[in-house]
Amino acid sequence: MKRHFPKIILFILACGILFVTVLVVKHLSAAQANRPMPVQKEPVPSPDVSVMMTTPGSYTSAVRAFGAASPHFNITLTAQVSGQIDDISQQFESGRRLKKGTLLAQLENSDYQAAVESARQALSSAQVSLLEEQRQGLQALSEWQSSGLEGEPDSDLVLRKPQLAAAKAAVKEAEANLKAAEKDLAQTTIKAPFDALIIERLVSPGSYVQTGTEVATLYSTDHVEISVALSAQEWSNLPSLSVLNSGKWPVTVTSVENSHSWQGYVLRAEQSLNQETRQRSLIIAVDKPLDIEPALFPGTFVEAHIEGRDIAGVWKLPTSALSQRGEVWYVSTDNTLKKFSPSPLFSSRGSIYIAPPESLTNATVPVLVSPLNSYLEGMAVTAVEVSQS
Repeated sequence: MKRHFPKIILFILACGILFVTVLVVKHLSAAQANRPMPVQKEPVPSPDVSVMMTTPGSYTSAVRAFGAASPHFNITLTAQVSGQIDDISQQFESGRRLKKGTLLAQLENSDYQAAVESARQALSSAQVSLLEEQRQGLQALSEWQSSGLEGEPDSDLVLRKPQLAAAKAAVKEAEANLKAAEKDLAQTTIKAPFDALIIERLVSPGSYVQTGTEVATLYSTDHVEISVALSAQEWSNLPSLSVLNSGKWPVTVTSVENSHSWQGYVLRAEQSLNQETRQRSLIIAVDKPLDIEPALFPGTFVEAHIEGRDIAGVWKLPTSALSQRGEVWYVSTDNTLKKFSPSPLFSSRGSIYIAPPESLTNATVPVLVSPLNSYLEGMAVTAVEVSQS
């Protein structure tokens, strides 16, 4: 027993040391927990934000839309009669411009000339037969009157009335046949149906064409039309249809590719919705597109700037004021950030125009010029006004 006594003493000492250590740790932890929090002597400064003082005003709305210039008329010219191409005009080449009635091609027409002469001969024979029948009718009437018989004959054949009607019908038929033959002869000469730009020539000298054979593709040059689809909001920014359809409402048309501009006008407004986009289109025209400098070629993709009506109670803001999430941030009266999600009424020349919330319609509000994604609503800030330019 005496050999194990020192081990027991060591064990008791170790337990005592552990107990004392636990008591000391608990005391220190309690003291740390009850220590008062340090008080910051100076407040954290609020970050500066660039704002512009904004007040509702009245502005002339504008609508921006895109479309492609297309010719007023776009046709594929076809042959109206059959025959061989006998001659082609030197002007009948793609890219050339032609006046209405300009000769494009001539078909071999001897058979059609013969048909005209035959129709004329038939008409002459029918006219002679009519004259003979009229003479015989007068003679029959004279004989009936000299016979002393009273009243009308029992049959119209006595006075040759049916024969006269048949002769007149034969003349009318012959006249119609002559007109048809002359029309066929005239259609052997293929001419431009309107002032046109030749897009493609589809025949050559010696080609044989039948009725309906495609001869050329032509674009009219009187004006180009640009169809732009507008949303319901954009239509609400424009004046009434009666004003738009007057043909005097101006539109500025600008090429998307090279920024060339032309002056056009509203030609008409569609009265139905597109089945796919559910939008209604406005048709814009530019007159004499190939005669102006620079020329506006069909197929050019353009942006149309249409001036609209005046709208009151609207904020004018730079486009940068609209955040990536489509929100507008402003500084409230307690110098904290607030936001709302507007629906822009229209945009023009780097500015957007929005309707403010009802609570701000009569106030001058500091609106953030360039809000950051890191901003939080209720965040304290210092507004720094910047120039509206």
